[in-house]
Amino acid sequence: MARTDEDTEQLTRRAEPAGPTATTDRPPVAGAAAPDGRTPDGRMPRWLPRAMVLALALVAAFQLGNWAFHQLTGLLVNILIAFFLALAIEPAVSRMAARGMRRGLATFLVFFVLTVAAAGFVTLLGSMLAGQIIKMIEGFPDYLDSLINWINQTFHAHLKRVDVQEGLLHSDWLRKYAQNSAAGVLDVSQQVLGGLFQLLTVALFSFYFAADGPRLRRALCSVLPPARQSEVLRAWEIAVDKTGGYLYSRGLMALVSGVAHYILLQALGVPYAPVLGVWVGLVSQFIPTIGTYLAGALPMLIAFTVAPWYAVWVLVFVVVYQQFENYMLQPKLTAKSVDIHPAVAFGSVIVGTALLGAVGALISIPAVATLQAFLGAYVKRYDVTDDPRVNGHRVRTGGAPGVLARIRAARVRR
Repeated sequence: MARTDEDTEQLTRRAEPAGPTATTDRPPVAGAAAPDGRTPDGRMPRWLPRAMVLALALVAAFQLGNWAFHQLTGLLVNILIAFFLALAIEPAVSRMAARGMRRGLATFLVFFVLTVAAAGFVTLLGSMLAGQIIKMIEGFPDYLDSLINWINQTFHAHLKRVDVQEGLLHSDWLRKYAQNSAAGVLDVSQQVLGGLFQLLTVALFSFYFAADGPRLRRALCSVLPPARQSEVLRAWEIAVDKTGGYLYSRGLMALVSGVAHYILLQALGVPYAPVLGVWVGLVSQFIPTIGTYLAGALPMLIAFTVAPWYAVWVLVFVVVYQQFENYMLQPKLTAKSVDIHPAVAFGSVIVGTALLGAVGALISIPAVATLQAFLGAYVKRYDVTDDPRVNGHRVRTGGAPGVLARIRAARVRR
């Protein structure tokens, strides 16, 4: 009997399950996201706008911090200089404070002495340079006559001083140099004012760092647990010892170097011998690596104006004294204050110069010495075995063939 269409539809309804299947007909969960990031109703997830805002905020904060860091780099460098200067004068201030003097007054006295010494040195050096420049200008016609006579005798020329002077006065080079010098006066004035402002900033911060040293340490330790407080205070004490010891040892070597060069210059009859001695002592000790050559250039130039052979004697003395200082004087004076290897000191100067310029070259050695002394307490050391190779000697075993001999024997067997 053939089934009608109604019977077929009833059979189909009976075959279908009563409820929704587990895979296709399950009702969607509210807020659930599809694999493409959207919810079944077509809306984006609730967390996506917050994530986008957070990402944009982080990028904006990074850009703002980067801009602020580049704008404040000069101030941060000045604060770093002031901090190391405060560490250098900390022992003197602490000694006067231990005798009952207020730290503010003790810091002021130390700065007053340093300012008077620096002002006196700059004044004497400026007067010396001014006198030498005036002397060279007054003796320029005589030098020019000597040069013209030498040229005429050597090359059989017929030069005259009047012609040379007129050529120099009407030359384009002199006119351009005068224009550039006039235009550069404003730049020099701005640089001088900027240097004075930086000097004032460094002096102000270093004064407060030295005068309020205990208060600063107390404020720093108040936000740290007791275990960390002892570490910070220990690091601070090491930094004070190393920085002060480095500057004091350099000052003592500058005194010895200045006295030695003063005796030489005074014996040769070079003018301004005391000022030149102080110049050599300070520049050679407080400008790393190339300070010795910069310090010896000025005395050589002034000695050359007296007699050419005097400049040669000054050069020989500078070289000989530098060797004496490197191998005899410096190891004894810096053995306790700054005990670092010369290669490490040289590398630290290069790194400091690359990072902060002349300031980094000056503070790199005490900074590395402080870090080395602080980390030395956490490095466990052992007794070295008594092995000849430790002292750089080769181990020779009697009758035992060497590596080359064994290779050769193996080739012969083949």
